[in-house]
Amino acid sequence: MTKLLGGVEAGGTKFVCAVGTGPSDIHETRFATTSPGETLQRVLAFFSPYKSELAALGIGAFGPLDLRQESPTYGFITSTPKPGWQNTDIAGVLARELQVPVALDTDVNAAALAEGRWGAARGLSDYLYITVGTGIGGGIVSGGRLVHGLVHPELGHCLLPKHPDDTFAGSCPYHGDRCFEGLASGPALAARWGCDPAALPADHHAWDIQAFYMGVAIANCVCTLSPQRVILGGGVMAQSQMLGKVQTATAGYLNGYVRHPAIEENIESYIVLPELGSQAGVAGALALAGQKIEEV
Repeated sequence: MTKLLGGVEAGGTKFVCAVGTGPSDIHETRFATTSPGETLQRVLAFFSPYKSELAALGIGAFGPLDLRQESPTYGFITSTPKPGWQNTDIAGVLARELQVPVALDTDVNAAALAEGRWGAARGLSDYLYITVGTGIGGGIVSGGRLVHGLVHPELGHCLLPKHPDDTFAGSCPYHGDRCFEGLASGPALAARWGCDPAALPADHHAWDIQAFYMGVAIANCVCTLSPQRVILGGGVMAQSQMLGKVQTATAGYLNGYVRHPAIEENIESYIVLPELGSQAGVAGALALAGQKIEEV
């Protein structure tokens, strides 16, 4: 019997559970993220019929996460702003109940892995995936490997200067109006303008302010990490005008300092959208499961 890979894209707004082998072979279900107990029961209900066929499970989750295998809280969601989810053992619960090897990483690291294997970063060894939606996160691949370090990168909480026209108090419970997520996530946009951001016209000043924050953050990442490509995902990037605005803003804030044709002449091929679209996260979870099998 052919063994299946299982994947969980554990997002702050929705969970996606899937079995398959990659983006062209996925059977999935989606449901809203509620309480930890209820949500994880729905995950287990999805995978229970496949239990005898699963070879491994990959989880790409919102965080912060404890990814230190020597830690007593390895596999936990830790100090998340998501109400009710602090100190939730997500990897341990699923490993025990499904009796399969489990690989856990951040949701954006999983998406980055998928884009490197099947999408916009194929053939690259050093690249960056940033998602701008309910939260903001960054997945960094360096030398062909996901970067973890002390814990894992938290690009969404890098500190940014405020736009001169912006009086918004910020939405981050840790940093207020000082960090990328507090200033430029989907909830920050909604709170600043008092409506669903999707309802804002394409020429609204909101998008210029958004491009400012994204351009500054990406310019910082380019100077710090020197990625071969930057991939931008998440719901905010569904606004068709945003990609061009962010490309222009990033090049402007770099101001000619990083001298390379990719930035000076081909910025439209340097800062790009994900090729896998909304499948990047769950495909990445399957990729994590595949890596886990190789390790076992």
